[in-house]
Order: sequence, then structure tokens, then C-alpha cells
Amino acid sequence: MRTKTSSPAPLGPVAAVSAPRGSLAAVLRRALWWTLLTLTGGVERRGALPRGGCVVVANHSSHADTAALLAALDARQSPAIGAAADYWFASPWRRRICSRLAAGFPVRRTGGGLDDLLSRAADLRAGRAVVLFPEGTRARDGELGSFHRGALVLAEHARVPVVPVAIAGTDRLLPKHGRLRPALVRVAIGAPLPASATPEEARDAVAALRRRTAGEPLADSRARKRVAAVAGSRAGLALGFAWACAEALSWPLMPELFLAVTCAAVPRRALKLSLAALAGSLAGGLLALQLASSGVQLPQPLTTDRMRSEVRHELSVESAAAVRHQPWNGIPFKVYAHEAGRADVAPSAWLARSALSRGSRTLTVGLAFGAFGFLAHRLRRRYGLYLALLAGGFAAGLSLVVAGWS
Repeated sequence: MRTKTSSPAPLGPVAAVSAPRGSLAAVLRRALWWTLLTLTGGVERRGALPRGGCVVVANHSSHADTAALLAALDARQSPAIGAAADYWFASPWRRRICSRLAAGFPVRRTGGGLDDLLSRAADLRAGRAVVLFPEGTRARDGELGSFHRGALVLAEHARVPVVPVAIAGTDRLLPKHGRLRPALVRVAIGAPLPASATPEEARDAVAALRRRTAGEPLADSRARKRVAAVAGSRAGLALGFAWACAEALSWPLMPELFLAVTCAAVPRRALKLSLAALAGSLAGGLLALQLASSGVQLPQPLTTDRMRSEVRHELSVESAAAVRHQPWNGIPFKVYAHEAGRADVAPSAWLARSALSRGSRTLTVGLAFGAFGFLAHRLRRRYGLYLALLAGGFAAGLSLVVAGWS
């Protein structure tokens, strides 16, 4: 997590309190959420909390906001997060998740909420950070709602500063009523406000931070955008099917190369692209078997006589089951399909066996590159370099395989 620390503004009349050493639980929570957010696109922090207790006021647009703050704020201040009592503490399992994984404490929204907040004054005086979402609920469409007074009353009561914090990217990572998808999360910590600040002043400070933070788009690659536009459409599925079908007949480039290019660019389409490639491979393999059984010989570039001899031997011993060796021995699928046709392997047995062998390889490769694209989301601006390395690695690997079977 990259951190840019700015010097906090003077605290005025607020008493200076040394921050306590973070508890082990706070350290483990920070490590947990930092790791998870790193895997889903990354988290960046700018600025730092002042030493001692403080009330953090932040915008709220996603359930991922809590994870972002726990990942970004220093564990030495053991941040505690105010959570809606009627939602997060309404059932035992939610209560456990909120209190243990998110350091949450209940705040009633229908009366008594101010008393819940004031009960945290001792924590603030002891140097802890209390995090609140003054909007009271997740905002819609990215609009910042009005701030309630509770956070400011608590800060004034405990004589600690109010620290505005802006969170950007969580509405893309986990939209309200939406699904999880990769996104970079940014947390910007502003200069402390005096405990006497008004809700409007706190809201304006968070809004200003949010405008600056949200206005920094994650750099992307033109090549990735173009690949994603095709792979994310129906044309991408058709292309995956056609590529794999052609490879099973004669085309020298395996469909796994197609999946490496497209699934890394559009991770959310990895399963559909892999299934399209698998369907094309099975259809092409069945067609190749039928053509070979009819005496039709298609070109098979980048294959060798030794490959064909090995496949004929395996088929003579195992019949259609011989295709189980294909995912691991480097011999192209088209060689197996053609030799199976010449050996009069039954099409039904061939289809069943090849579905298992091709399915295990194609789906594993496609989903693996999809996972890679998901984890490397922050590096999408380097997609052109990725393609160059992929092409070089594929060419070198193919040369080694052909040479090994020569």
C-alpha cells in the first residue's frame, strides 16, 4: 500500500494524547483487509491520522468502506467502526462478523444513538480512533448526503479533533446491491478539524477530499481496452469458439493462447470464454475425427512424425482414453483427433473422453488467467508489456515442444 503522509494541521485547544500501542486484534484486522483489498485491485492511502484519539468522519457508499478504512488506518490507534445496530447487530452471525472482523460497535438509528456514541469517549481519551459515517447510510449514485451531528458532539465531548476522510473506488469494488469486481480503492486523510467544527464544515472537508481523490482514474492500456471490447461481447465468444475449433483441425496456435490474451483483459468473462473455447475444441475435434475416418488429410503445421507415432501407439493400447495424455505431453489435440479417426475410434467414446481431458485443461487455464487478470488489475496499464512477454514465452515454449518431439 503506497502511503503519502502529509503533516497534520495544528489541533488548537485539543489536549495532546499519545496513541496506545495497537492491539494484536487491530494488527490482524488491518493485515486481513489490506490483503483482501490488494487481491481485488489494491488500496492506497494518502495522509495520516494525528497522534492520539480522534473521530474520523468518512463518506459512505459501499459495505467495502469499512474494509478500506481498516486496511488504511494505522493499527496503533485500534480504530473502532460505528455500525448500524438495526442491521449489523440484528442477528448473532452478523454481530460476530461486525465486532470481530470489523471492530464494529452498535449505533442505534431510531433513538439512543447519541448515547451509543458518547459511550466511546473513554476510548478516544485513551488514544483510539473512532470511525463514523455521519450520513447514517450508504449514499446513492455517489452523492454525498448531509452529515448528522453525532460525530461532532462526540468529538467535542471527548475534546479530540475531527478528521475528514474520503474513500474512493469502493462504489466500483462493491456497488450498493451489486457484485464484487476488481477496483483500486483510495483513502485520503485530511487535516484535522477542531472539535467545535459544524456538520457542514465536516461535510465540506470530506467532499473536497473526495473530489480530488475520485478524480484520479486508474491508468489503463489502449491495447487492453480494445481486447476487452471484443472479448466482452458476443463476438469474443464466437472468436474463442472459432479459434479452438480451427486449432483442433489445423490451426497451429492453441486456444490457451487466446484465453491468456482475453481472460487477463476481462477477468469477469473468463468462465464464458473458457466454455466457448472448450465447445469449439470439442466440435473441431469431432469434425477432425470424422474427416480422418473418411480419408481426408488436413495440414498439421508444427507437428512431427514422432508425435503421430506416439499417439498411434497410445490409441492402440487405450483407444479413446488415450486422449487423457494430451493436456500434459505437449502433443497438439489435432494430432489425437486425426489419428483417432484413422483408428476408427467411436465418435461417442471420443467425445466423452476428449471432453474430460480438454475440459480440465481449457477451464483450468482460462480461469487461472482470469484470476491473474483480477489480481493484476492495478497493472492493467502494462497490458502491452504483458502481451509481449506472453508472445515471447509462447514462442519459446512452442519451439521447445516441437524440438523435443522431433
